[in-house]
Amino acid sequence: MPTNPIFYVIAAVVILVVAVICFLLGSAFRRKADKTTLGTAEEEARKIVSDAIKNAEAKKKELLIEAKEEIHRQRTDSEKELRERRSEIQRQEHRIQQKEENLDRKTDNLEAKEEKLAKKVKEVEDQMTEVERLKKSQFEMLEKISGFSAEQAKAHLLSILDGELNHEKAVRIMEFEQQLKEETDAKARELVSQAIQRCAADHSSEATISVVELPSDEMKGRIIGREGRNIRALETATGVDLIIDDTPEAITLSCFDPVRREIARISLEKLILDGRIHPARIEEMVAKATAEVDRTIKQEGERAMLDAGLHSLHPELIRLLGRLHYRTSYGQNVLNHSLEVSYLAGLMAAELGEDVTLAKRAGLLHDIGKAIDHEQDGSHIQLGVEVAKKCKESDAVVHAIHAHHGDVEAKTVIACLVQAADAISAARPGARRENIESYIKRLEKLEEIANSFNGVESSFAIQAGREVRIVVKPEVVSDDQMVIMARDIAKRFEDDLEYPGQIKVHVIRENRAIDYAK
Repeated sequence: MPTNPIFYVIAAVVILVVAVICFLLGSAFRRKADKTTLGTAEEEARKIVSDAIKNAEAKKKELLIEAKEEIHRQRTDSEKELRERRSEIQRQEHRIQQKEENLDRKTDNLEAKEEKLAKKVKEVEDQMTEVERLKKSQFEMLEKISGFSAEQAKAHLLSILDGELNHEKAVRIMEFEQQLKEETDAKARELVSQAIQRCAADHSSEATISVVELPSDEMKGRIIGREGRNIRALETATGVDLIIDDTPEAITLSCFDPVRREIARISLEKLILDGRIHPARIEEMVAKATAEVDRTIKQEGERAMLDAGLHSLHPELIRLLGRLHYRTSYGQNVLNHSLEVSYLAGLMAAELGEDVTLAKRAGLLHDIGKAIDHEQDGSHIQLGVEVAKKCKESDAVVHAIHAHHGDVEAKTVIACLVQAADAISAARPGARRENIESYIKRLEKLEEIANSFNGVESSFAIQAGREVRIVVKPEVVSDDQMVIMARDIAKRFEDDLEYPGQIKVHVIRENRAIDYAK
């Protein structure tokens, strides 16, 4: 191998020259090939353009032909539609012309009728004028014959008509009342009498005081204690006032809460039997009496629930029912009254085909609020509704409690039955006791209302206010007016008074003829 560097340089120069010559030859060859390819492409482009022009001309001709055909078709359709519209317009014009002709004929007929009507109106006016003249002459003749003027005759006729109307009204009232009694009283008496006969309940007459018998008057001093410490301890522990007076061998317990009064009574009786009376023993006895009363309350509540044939009452309701055992209203034991209402409501519900269990439940709970009305503000109805809602009673029971005194309108049959049963139990003879003052005031109010009517001579409230007998002046009140007066007085009693049961209004009219033999 040669090692001379010049050799390598010469070889590199030769290779470079050969490469340049090859590059130049390749470039010349490519330019020639490109010219040949460009000529061929131009010929193809001219051919494509020529074909495109030919196709465009053919398409243009086709479009022109289609456009001409479309224009011809639209023109034909437009002409056809125009002919139809012209035909329709001609028909409308023909109808309008016919209507105008008919209208003209009707107008002519109307004008002719108006002329005839005007003639008839003129004739009627002439006749009315003649009638008025004849009427006036007849009135003058009648006034001369009868001796009455027109106003006097009118007043006379009205008085006769008023009497006839009063008679007719009285007859109608009697007929309607008789029919109403025949249709409703029989069934109502049957239901109520059956319910009352099948229900028996005992009633006790109690008040807000209890009397404890003592073995001797010496026991009074022991109960009072030294400087009154025993009686103060007993009053503090029970919340009851002890009244020690001159009554021999007796002490009076006074309290509006019947449960507290019962606890005090039992505690005092236990202390008297035990003989050891001092503050510590008093507290012990009061605690025992409280537990005993609580047991009795629970037992009485459960007994009432079982006696009414109910089950699954809320424990709070059972406890409140038991408290009613010690509660009285107008001298009537509230628990016995509630049981009686429950029995009556259930019996009447059975006769009417209603839910007997629901009626008994509502009747038993209707006065439940009286168990707590000494402890909380509000009427026993409001408290009863709140307790029933709290204990998850049904809406029907809550509504019956709310409506049993008419605070709200009774909207269910069960509520109406509870109202009726409550009134029956409260109005039954001997069920309630009134004090003499309220009793006298009620009788005086009945007589006062009766005496306020024109023509009443005197009135008498009898049968403990169950009947009012009214004597009227015969020259002022006629037989027919007497019937109307009885109804009006009864309506006043209903509007102005509150009373259990019903009040009989008895109107008496008596004619007397008196003469003397001389």
